[in-house]
Amino acid sequence: MARNEVRPIIKLRSTAGTGYTYVTRKNRRNDPDRMVLRKYDPLARRHVDFREER
Repeated sequence: MARNEVRPIIKLRSTAGTGYTYVTRKNRRNDPDRMVLRKYDPLARRHVDFREER
């Protein structure tokens, strides 16, 4: 299954300390480092950075 190796499922955990997570896929060839996305955290009620967790 090449799909799982190139585009693995990752968890994005909030840096606000609420423990809220998003689950998504990423392309390992384009983004070999850990991803950081700015997304909405409903527990903090604002947009915060979400960091990739493996």
